[in-house]
Amino acid sequence: MIALLVAGGFSLAFSLFLTPVFIKIFTRLKWGQFIRDDGPQSHHSKRGTPTMGGIIIILGAVLGYLIGHLVGDIPWTLVGMLVLFLMVGLGFVGFIDDFLKTRNQRSLGLGGWAKILGQVVVASIFAAVALAFPDENGLTPASSMISGVRNIEWLDFMSLGLILGIIAFALWSTVIIVSASNGVNVADGLDGLATGAMILSMSAYIFIGFWQNNQSCYGANLDPDVADICYKVRDPLDLAVVAAAIVGSLIGFLWWNTSPAQIFMGDTGSLGLGGALAGLAIMSRTELLLVLIGGLFFIVTGSVILQRAYFKVTRGKRIFLMSPLHHHFELKGWAEITVVVRFWLIAGLFVAVGVGLFYLEWVSQSS
Repeated sequence: MIALLVAGGFSLAFSLFLTPVFIKIFTRLKWGQFIRDDGPQSHHSKRGTPTMGGIIIILGAVLGYLIGHLVGDIPWTLVGMLVLFLMVGLGFVGFIDDFLKTRNQRSLGLGGWAKILGQVVVASIFAAVALAFPDENGLTPASSMISGVRNIEWLDFMSLGLILGIIAFALWSTVIIVSASNGVNVADGLDGLATGAMILSMSAYIFIGFWQNNQSCYGANLDPDVADICYKVRDPLDLAVVAAAIVGSLIGFLWWNTSPAQIFMGDTGSLGLGGALAGLAIMSRTELLLVLIGGLFFIVTGSVILQRAYFKVTRGKRIFLMSPLHHHFELKGWAEITVVVRFWLIAGLFVAVGVGLFYLEWVSQSS
């Protein structure tokens, strides 16, 4: 518990008080945001605003996690380090993309396939480690089973055999990681939108990790009455610590990222945070639940897919005035802050339903 509180508190203080320093540094380095000419006209005033703020979020979260463990005098775990690996690794892919944009002063950094390749490489390394190195209870960081609220035992990749099972798990986890990271990236289009939505989604995993730890099959105080429905998750409390560190860092960053934003997280932040969210879902055995916990990100990504598909099928017609969906409402006359707050509310509702289903499953099993 001490590690969780210290991790969240330190990362919050780090991003809250040091972001102005980074803003000055990024301004001197001319790491300014490039705005597309075909985007909403109201966004043109944001041209030159410092970007790559994801560096601050990631640094704050990593340092918060490490210091939380030092103060709490508990060892770091493989599950925690794997989530951080996804965040840092995908953040680095995003950094390359952001850097190319600022250097070339154009909206295209890495090519689409190059960015996907970078994400796949990071996800593949994660997958290779996540099914290795079992602990004293025989648990690997991730499970070979597809999970909803917990493992679905009849959906075990290993039923295909060892080699095919590992390949199938790697493909499945890569799809989740790439989808989540790109989903957050697409949602990062208005001041504070992705940051606030990520605070809500990440907070869900503080609760989930803490609850799984209290009801762990390997806990010293496990109630015998619920032993048959306990959670077989490796180091769930450390997953909560990672989530708390990320949430703290996001809250501090949002102070400077809210409208009018003084800094943007960029692809550095959005890709890294999406990867961390996917990692938490995979290792907490709540993969399918991510559709609800990250519901807003799936909606805005879906709006882009629908728009492009409809455009091609109808040869030029559009469903929305502009995609992603938040730009559609801007062009309909909604103020930017109105769109952001209402989308936060939608994100919060999805998170509430997701956490509610998680808890309801436990209640139904224990009654």
